[in-house]
Amino acid sequence: MSTSISIASAASVQKQFYNVIMQDGADPWMYKHTDGFYYFTKTTGNNVTIWKSSTLTGIDAAEKREITTGGQNVWAPEIHFLNGAWYIYYAKDDGDNANHRMYVMQNTSSNPMQGTWVDKGQITDTTNRWAIDGTPLSVNGQLYFIWSGWEGSENVRQNLYIAHMSNPWTIDSARVEIARPTHTWETNHQPNVNEGPQVVIKNNKINLIYSASGSWTNDYALGLITAQTNSNLLSPSAWSKRTQPVFASANGVYGPGHASFTTSPDGKEDWIVYHSAKFNNAGWNREIRTQKFSWNTDNTPQFGQPLNPNVQIAIPSGEPDRTRYEGEQGTFGGAAYASSSPNGSGLSKAGHIDTDGSYVQYTVNIPTTGTYMLAARTGNGTDGLDWSTLRLSVDSGNPTDFFITNKGWENWGLSTQRLSLTAGNHTIRFSKGNGYGELDFFDLVPIK
Repeated sequence: MSTSISIASAASVQKQFYNVIMQDGADPWMYKHTDGFYYFTKTTGNNVTIWKSSTLTGIDAAEKREITTGGQNVWAPEIHFLNGAWYIYYAKDDGDNANHRMYVMQNTSSNPMQGTWVDKGQITDTTNRWAIDGTPLSVNGQLYFIWSGWEGSENVRQNLYIAHMSNPWTIDSARVEIARPTHTWETNHQPNVNEGPQVVIKNNKINLIYSASGSWTNDYALGLITAQTNSNLLSPSAWSKRTQPVFASANGVYGPGHASFTTSPDGKEDWIVYHSAKFNNAGWNREIRTQKFSWNTDNTPQFGQPLNPNVQIAIPSGEPDRTRYEGEQGTFGGAAYASSSPNGSGLSKAGHIDTDGSYVQYTVNIPTTGTYMLAARTGNGTDGLDWSTLRLSVDSGNPTDFFITNKGWENWGLSTQRLSLTAGNHTIRFSKGNGYGELDFFDLVPIK
């Protein structure tokens, strides 16, 4: 039986999407578990937040759980399933960056959205130096930990280190430096950094993808270090670094970095999930993107370039079709009206929802009662306001805030809402909120 929403008037079935999957965030970690669900984390402040989604592109509207850490400046958490239990690795400090260290927590429940997360404490080698971006690596029945750290107690540069683990929360060897910033593209900003290590293995090739250059600049990019699975991974000579980045700014996407890797729902495709600046020179104001990648004959990944954000790409294989409602095809009220849009999907958009009483609304048909993601391509260039809202209502229900990040007009982003809808026709209305927002279109996608 098809999971697609039946076509209503002014709607079309789509197998494509525009490449933003979360309109705000950095340091994305996406893991597809054996239960078929995606588990996602990113940097969220002082806690760790987990999202659980049946689709790769639906993570923004997914179920989520927040976990306290007792620290500050929690960076780049990752969730892993190791030796029959769940583990979250994360960096935190006490408010002073010099005190950033890596920590780990454990959950023995089969579902990480349930059960108790137990603090297993700090994970460190004997030097106990500054450490962030830790990730475990399992090879040939052995566990290793890879992270970005300082050589000494001062922020001179960030190197990549590896150590052996006796269990998922304990390092039992000396740390070994496997990379430091040396190439021109890695050393063009101060301090020099190698960070965000992530591993993807193809056949006998370990591909360690890392981030370098200034994370706050357009020059931030991904590099590649390789090793063989049968080599001594605690020997620096086992690791070979490419001289040039393998994924860098292009096609209107700036500063791509801190990637993770997953597969499509049916397992047939490989996808990179990464953050980028929301606009040119946006610094640490970032969003989450994804795209498919392929493999070279030497078992290294071929990422190509970041795809043009104004060109649609195919949804991951195995995801349900989307039913799309173009913004300009709604019914307008008050001051709102449709206007041209050079980057819009139909070269038009719904806008000018600028006064009280202004709105645009749509009649949608839902064939089956259930939960749906409303995923809207939205724009916000409101002066002096980081976030705008439209007010979203379904039928005669109370309106809720529909948040739109500020990227500038015609630089489209993504806003989502999780909706419980009964079978039949419904009226979805976007009305005036705080600041100003525009709507290119919205998709409705069923959620498991």
